[in-house]
Amino acid sequence: MHKARKEIKKVMAQVDVVIEVMDARIPFSSSNPLVQSLRGDTPVIKVLNKADLADPAMTTLWQQYFEQERGVKALALSATEAGRPSMLIALCKKLVGPKGDRPVSAMIMGIPNVGKSTLINALAGKKIAKVGNEPAVTKRQQKIRLEQGLELCDTPGILWPKLEPESCGYRLAATGAIKDTAMEYESVAVFALEYLHQAYADALRQRYRLDTLPDDALALLELIGSKRGCLRTGGVVDRYQAATVILQDLRNGKLGGLTLETPSMMETELAQLREAIAAKRAEKEARDNANQRNDPGQHT
Repeated sequence: MHKARKEIKKVMAQVDVVIEVMDARIPFSSSNPLVQSLRGDTPVIKVLNKADLADPAMTTLWQQYFEQERGVKALALSATEAGRPSMLIALCKKLVGPKGDRPVSAMIMGIPNVGKSTLINALAGKKIAKVGNEPAVTKRQQKIRLEQGLELCDTPGILWPKLEPESCGYRLAATGAIKDTAMEYESVAVFALEYLHQAYADALRQRYRLDTLPDDALALLELIGSKRGCLRTGGVVDRYQAATVILQDLRNGKLGGLTLETPSMMETELAQLREAIAAKRAEKEARDNANQRNDPGQHT
């Protein structure tokens, strides 16, 4: 992470525009604070990729939210949809303006598994970047010259060192942005079901043919597992297998277009995080002051 940050900072001064690729289902959780801290006055295009898997109304809301920031444009697309990537090239050129004979230099950034490599290949019209189902396929920076007058500087998919708020980590795990071994699979599925029950109850009922949904997410996990035959000897529900069914359905769009977070939700979670950090800092300062009062040797 530290090495990638240094590399990004070094080339940022030579970049005309930053393209940040994120998952349209989790626009905040899949965005990277490094972009905001390192870009300076460089314009940014926030690409809400995998828009075909997201809730269209929520995608529009996120676009409006992001574009409140100066120098930021948001573009929703699916990298696999024919013709859509060309809109990104046109937007890059519009934001940067005339460059004469020099191509527009664009740094493309994104956390692992948001479809960055797929988008690069779509922009190039051929397979250039390695694509994989596992996170963190891109290992080093590379420059890619496109015929449309655009030069891409590809960066490794990087996550920030600490996933905060904690809920962001669960959303990243639910969509497959971090490896399945990083968090307990059943806990991730329960977390996803709690939100889906609140925001997309009809999708759950239709997909799993349920007349009613239990309010408890763990009970809902077991009910879906039972309906899908995820059973061990004695008819006990295999929670891991049931979680696998649910998370795969979510990731593959079998539940329909859905978005796991809203701008207002993230504002609330960030406010709570700031309060918690301030409380911890105040607690530490009080503890340090108490230790100094109780240790006369520190005053001599």
